[in-house]
Amino acid sequence: MKAAILKQFGMPLAIESLPDPILGTGEVIVDVAAAPVLSYMKEVISGERKYLMLLPQAPGAGAIGRVRAVGPDSTRLAVGDWVYCDPTVRSRDDALTPDITLQGLSARGEGGLHLQKHFRHGSYAQQILIPTENAIRVGSLDNEDAGKWCAFGTLAVPYGGLLKANLQAGETILVSGATGSFGSACIALALAMGAGCVVAPGRNEETLEDLSRRFGSRIRTVKLSGDEDDDRKRMQQAAPGPIDCVLDILPPFAPATAVRAAVMSVRPYGRAVLMGGVGMLGGAGLDLPYPWIMRNCITIHGQWLCPAEAPSRLVALIQSGLIALEQFDITAFDLDHANEAIEHAAANPGPFKLTVIKP
Repeated sequence: MKAAILKQFGMPLAIESLPDPILGTGEVIVDVAAAPVLSYMKEVISGERKYLMLLPQAPGAGAIGRVRAVGPDSTRLAVGDWVYCDPTVRSRDDALTPDITLQGLSARGEGGLHLQKHFRHGSYAQQILIPTENAIRVGSLDNEDAGKWCAFGTLAVPYGGLLKANLQAGETILVSGATGSFGSACIALALAMGAGCVVAPGRNEETLEDLSRRFGSRIRTVKLSGDEDDDRKRMQQAAPGPIDCVLDILPPFAPATAVRAAVMSVRPYGRAVLMGGVGMLGGAGLDLPYPWIMRNCITIHGQWLCPAEAPSRLVALIQSGLIALEQFDITAFDLDHANEAIEHAAANPGPFKLTVIKP
């Protein structure tokens, strides 16, 4: 099969042939119809993000495709089914604390690297081998719909955070990092799940205005100044009442002060979910005040990606029409132009913009 292969960090992907995947028990082979290109994939390929990746490797996290072959343990999947290939691969020999690799992107620790040795190649290839449970049926699709369904991965990440936050209908939630691709998707999801109001802070006024146009009166935007105390006060003032929960999904280059300003805007007995990248590349810690957490009975959760059941639940949200994939602007490249796709994704980040590769 043809694939785009990363042989060395800092080098362009090489378009070459890899052996076709070999099916094993507990596995599925999928013909890739479309694969999303993360806006920060250029930073991964360059090595700037310092992700754990065994090279050479075909990168690419997640895909939409059709099942080519299923293992003997599969009872529902059938050849020809359209599926989302969930890149979050979990070990099966410790359900309480599974090791995780993000197939085609990174591994979490030594256990994740061990998983990556087997589920090594990602979705920038004509075929992909994934665990059976990672093939999420999405219903009947036309080939031209595959690109917009690549938005699934952008939605699944913040959806995991909203589930961890236990967001309830009518609540007010603040999305820290609202002007990014994951943050804007989080806004759409929170409103679909019944949030009464979403507070959306950010620095980009044009993007904030676009979010207001898209979502109307249930969103309150806040232009950040960079002054922690002032920003926290204005976020609280923008909300129609107390802020019930905060979800932070800021990228690694954002300052910890921006996260702290958002988290500490939450009401007493409120919840905060941390799922961004702040601190991953060094810098100051979050430094939340112990007395504030204790005396106000604040609940703080960490959430990396989404839980195993989230993709199937997200399919239902999309199929019901509560989330419209049509709002995503898709730019597609073929596999031979994978490097151009990565450059395009880096140059065109932001809300509801999606670059895909169609092998």
